[in-house]
Amino acid sequence: MISPGINPAPPPPLFVKGPLKPRAQQLVDESFRDIPAGKQVDYHTHILTLDKKKTDGYVNPGLLTWRHPIKRLKTYFYMRASLITDLAKAGTQYLDRLVKLIRAIPHHGKHYLLAFDQHYDRDGTARPEKTEFYVSNEYVWKVAQRYPDLFIPAISIHPYRKDALQELDRWGKLGVKLIKWLPNAQGMDASDSRLDSYYKKVREYGMTILTHVGEEQAVHAKEDQRLGNPLLFRRPLEQGVKIMMAHGGSLGVCEDFDYPKQRKIPCYELVLRLMRQPKYQKQLSADISAMTQSNRVPKPLIAFLAATDVHNRLVNGSDYPLPAVNLVISLEKLANYRLINRVDVIPLREIFYHNPLLFDFVLKRRLKHPETGQRFPANVFIGKNDSN
Repeated sequence: MISPGINPAPPPPLFVKGPLKPRAQQLVDESFRDIPAGKQVDYHTHILTLDKKKTDGYVNPGLLTWRHPIKRLKTYFYMRASLITDLAKAGTQYLDRLVKLIRAIPHHGKHYLLAFDQHYDRDGTARPEKTEFYVSNEYVWKVAQRYPDLFIPAISIHPYRKDALQELDRWGKLGVKLIKWLPNAQGMDASDSRLDSYYKKVREYGMTILTHVGEEQAVHAKEDQRLGNPLLFRRPLEQGVKIMMAHGGSLGVCEDFDYPKQRKIPCYELVLRLMRQPKYQKQLSADISAMTQSNRVPKPLIAFLAATDVHNRLVNGSDYPLPAVNLVISLEKLANYRLINRVDVIPLREIFYHNPLLFDFVLKRRLKHPETGQRFPANVFIGKNDSN
């Protein structure tokens, strides 16, 4: 399954040992000052694994060949950031790196570890050729059982699977509370009436669907991008399902179905519109994962910093391994837009090379609205009782 000659070059030392300099350590200490020890929660942590039988997980072969150079280059940077030097040992190396990074964070909390189901057609046919990567529910469960102080399992059950309801019963009875969707990549339409029985099960078990909304850059087909429209989730919301919208819908434009001419507006504006509707306040939340990336700066990030009325329903997520890819976050750009203090750029960069997961957390605690100085409050970074 694994071809020779496609392993990444040895990565640079992105986990520098030893104490931080005083200013960098001060930023870390200040970031944890109002976070109770062990209560920090990351709702958006990815994992991958490769096994020859493809039972635990696999990566689409198109991501591992230079015949698709753009995809291969992206995969190279993910692998490099995860310190994967041997594809045959990718799962072990990825997990070892993640465990070390979390354990190195003072008074660390827990990370929701995300499974990721395959792409399915509406008739329930699995489409591995349209699946970028797959991580089984069994694998994240096994890892979470091995490291109960670090991880909480989040399953992924495609609603068009023929066994979807049985799988919800299986994992719901085990107490799993989070389900991962990426409609643009996996092919589910949240407004499809055929999903009502699925939504009923989700509600019965008190589960939350963590779903990507907005544009997904790994997907190029326009018909699939449409599935990321936040307004499609009104159907499960109307049925009492808890929805957590990843990244606050901070990429791309979506059709505004509420407007007579179906204008297109930034997707994050639709997320905020839904969050501000009183009838959804007990069900709808959003995570702020990936919102510090350059392609989401400045407007979406500033909009969520300003939205103090919904801060109590925002949660943190790292979207790891992306925080370890030093090309996706520009501290200079954040400073230019006055979203961080310029004097923090050098110590934040030092924290990145010390521990990129710690960097992601500290950076978000340093963010501020360029006009008002408003920051994300501590409750964004503390686990919610109804999701643990």
